[in-house]
Amino acid sequence: MARRDAANILIVDDRPDKLLAMEAILGDLGQNLVTARSGREALRRLLDQDFAVILLDINMPELDGFETAHLIRQHKKSAHTPIIFVTAFSDDMMAARGYSLGAVDYILTPVVPEILRTKVSVFVELFRKTAEVHRHAEERINLAREQAARTAAEEATRRSTFLAEASTVLASSLNLEVTLRGLTRVVIPFLADLSIIVVGDDPQDTNSIDLAWNDPVNGLATRSLGDPAEMPIPVWEVMQSVLLRGRSETLAELSIGAPVNTAQAPADQSNGQGFPVFAIKSLMVLPLLGRGRVLGALALAAGPSRPVYATPDLILAQDLTHRAAIALENARLYRNIQEADRQKTEFLAMLSHELRNPLAPIRNALQIFHMSSLTDPALIEARAVMDRQVQQLAGIVDDLLDVFRITRCKIVLHVEPIDLAELVQTTADDHRSALEENGLSLTLQVPSNPIWVQADRIRLAQVLSNLLQNAAKFTNDGDRVSIHVARNPKAQRATVTVRDTGIGIAPEMLPHVFETFTQADRSLDRNSGGLGLGLALVKGLVELHGGNVRASSAGLGRGAEIGFWLPLIEEPRETPSTGAPEVSDIKTRRILIVEDNDDTARTLQTLLIRYGHEVSVAPTGCAGVKSAQNWRPDVVLCDLGLPEMDGYEVARALRREPATAALRLIAISGYGQDEDRKRSQDAGFDVHLTKPVDLGELQRQLATK
Repeated sequence: MARRDAANILIVDDRPDKLLAMEAILGDLGQNLVTARSGREALRRLLDQDFAVILLDINMPELDGFETAHLIRQHKKSAHTPIIFVTAFSDDMMAARGYSLGAVDYILTPVVPEILRTKVSVFVELFRKTAEVHRHAEERINLAREQAARTAAEEATRRSTFLAEASTVLASSLNLEVTLRGLTRVVIPFLADLSIIVVGDDPQDTNSIDLAWNDPVNGLATRSLGDPAEMPIPVWEVMQSVLLRGRSETLAELSIGAPVNTAQAPADQSNGQGFPVFAIKSLMVLPLLGRGRVLGALALAAGPSRPVYATPDLILAQDLTHRAAIALENARLYRNIQEADRQKTEFLAMLSHELRNPLAPIRNALQIFHMSSLTDPALIEARAVMDRQVQQLAGIVDDLLDVFRITRCKIVLHVEPIDLAELVQTTADDHRSALEENGLSLTLQVPSNPIWVQADRIRLAQVLSNLLQNAAKFTNDGDRVSIHVARNPKAQRATVTVRDTGIGIAPEMLPHVFETFTQADRSLDRNSGGLGLGLALVKGLVELHGGNVRASSAGLGRGAEIGFWLPLIEEPRETPSTGAPEVSDIKTRRILIVEDNDDTARTLQTLLIRYGHEVSVAPTGCAGVKSAQNWRPDVVLCDLGLPEMDGYEVARALRREPATAALRLIAISGYGQDEDRKRSQDAGFDVHLTKPVDLGELQRQLATK
């Protein structure tokens, strides 16, 4: 039953569960709680009753919260009734719209019960006092009501403007230090004469302490403390308590200026760069809470220019610390992401190195087998198996690193006008024999006229190879794979489509086929193999060329169609070269191999000797430098990760000496990222090859003068 001496509080929400929750939170206030389930019902309630405050939801059917607030403000009786929007929408534009309609606050759900009760209590108390004065004098109450409403609205606007400005400052950077500096400055002088922010949940191990205060001579002054002992004893004791307990505390009437350890007090405080010395009327210390834990504490002190803190100040400070905690948590998460990204980069570099190193001697040994006369069919088949598996493993490593480079925007395309029709024809011919060996037939529909696109020839061939390998992987013996190339002059696009009659793609998998590590074959036998990198790499490379990819399938067992499009360009005036650069005939070279891995060194030495070269091996960097000075090779093949003296130091040492400065230096390493190539180039290497070395490329480099 409604109490006659209690104030009315109107709660407007279309959801019964939220109305019950609000009634439970505000029930302890002892006021009359009136509920409305729509904007229209709220307007009817306002015609019959006066309310101390209106808690208004935004997202409601028929009339939303903004429309309801607009209609409330049009009625003289409710024109100044305080409106607090309670919503899950955290959009600053929506908040600004709410304040423009005369709202006194904008609370995000889930609400903190204590804060909501405190805020509502302020307006209930204001309503009561206004009603009491009204009973004594009608004329005076009307004037007082207008003045109180105006003052409340102005103060609410002023405070909402402050919170909006604070949110902008806090959201302006994900750098933790910048966020802290912005927070200490934003409260001066609006909310405090002195602010202190401590980051860290352990009072004995704080990460940083930042101060800002209003200096009467120099204006805003700031300082960072290296030790909590530099703070005044009373202030630090309260901050310690808040950090430990995670609850706000207040102090009144204390003088500061003496640090915990007076020996650490700043010697010169006259220029505003020491610790401020003035009497504090009241002090609020609030915890910065994020995800259920204490991130730090914020102290706000009212000094000479401010009155003693009251409940509205505490509410405003609590709102500020809530936003500040979110900003600090975001800054910390961003810093953690950056650190994780750095560790991932280092891990992938090490992973590629560790995987490539054992592949190098295996590939060298296989090449030696190819150069030997084998008659046993079993040995010939074993050699072919090892060839295929080494090539597959090397391809997985390359794909993994390429996907990583794409996500970090580390791939640089070397674009030129390319005849797409010719490139598709050449790439298909390269894969035809492998497809036919697996019992698949390959057909092409390629226009006879050139189709010109601006592309990186090697990377575009990689895209086509991945599409053909993907089709072969999921197509059974006896099925067909086809490639269709077309020009669309109207859309200014060239399209390439690879179709197969294989196992198809399930509808639930279709939206995810281009995602990293997505694999359609998830059975235990893993017949298809792979890491799910091929199509992710296709998507990344095509998008780098300004195109896009698509995939379609009629369902399982009904084949699949995967393709891409690229922008067309006009036919170039000069037809670019389509083949590899010509290489001069290979001559016998004196080659020094500097490699600490004995298997890699011996197999590469044997292989090069069989090619007719004169080869020497040095197992360390120091030995390599001495051997180069004494033996005078034509070419040095040098590993980078060497003991005692790494490959970079070897290159610099050889370039410094006149006798070896003109040697051709080729870096051979498991490290193959762009940063590694740049570093080897800076050290003096002419070429950087990654393990396992492509022997054709090595032959071309040995033939280069």
